[in-house]
Amino acid sequence: IGEKEVGYMFGQYKRINVKSSSGANPFLSARNVKAPGFGVVHFANEMLKDRGDSLEGKRCLIIGSGKVARSVAEKLIELGAIPITFSDASGHIYEPDGMDQGKLNTINKIKDERGALLGRYIIASTTAQFNEPESYLDIPCDLCFPCAGMGDIDEAAVGKLANNGCKGVIEGGHSTVTPEARKALKKRGLMYGPSTLTLTGNSIVYALGKTVTDEMLSKEISRIYSDVKLTSQEFNARGDLFAGANIAGFLRVANAMLNQGAV
Repeated sequence: IGEKEVGYMFGQYKRINVKSSSGANPFLSARNVKAPGFGVVHFANEMLKDRGDSLEGKRCLIIGSGKVARSVAEKLIELGAIPITFSDASGHIYEPDGMDQGKLNTINKIKDERGALLGRYIIASTTAQFNEPESYLDIPCDLCFPCAGMGDIDEAAVGKLANNGCKGVIEGGHSTVTPEARKALKKRGLMYGPSTLTLTGNSIVYALGKTVTDEMLSKEISRIYSDVKLTSQEFNARGDLFAGANIAGFLRVANAMLNQGAV
């Protein structure tokens, strides 16, 4: 048995004795169900603060209506932003004056019923528009939060969003922005929050333990954002959070492997 084997054995020992305990709250438990969406919004807030701005008053286009999309809307409302859309298989709803917590509660009730679609919401709202305009990408917004399918935002979508005044796209779903769209976002000067960075809310909550609060989550996200930003600068990719997150993630894993004897 050499150094490498001993290192692997010690790593396995640490995994079993340290990482497996969740304090009777397993990963992705009900208590963490809002963590992914809240994390997405906190990262968006950090991106805006870095530019001397905030979420206050920002009109936000949300694509999707699952639990992440709705927790994104909840945190946006709390921080003073204005969610204006949700979408699902039936189409999209658009509230021109935005959604408050009461309207979000109505949507939660509809979506939590098995098989219920967003079209039912127009019965409860006198101001909502259903599939008007025909494409949600034609709705003017400040920020876009794609929280649905992979590849929802392609190069053409970026063009429409930018032309309608959108200042940034923050992923609330895995790989919702295509590689071509990433290039278009950079070319048009829009902010881009990649899912490799924005969807770390659950992991952060798990790492912080069962006493975690939203304030603790926000502070940890601020620290991670700063690390990723500095990493992108260090590797000549200033402002590219996609590159910074991937490089920072690789370095973290590589250093952990070295610490456990893997070479």
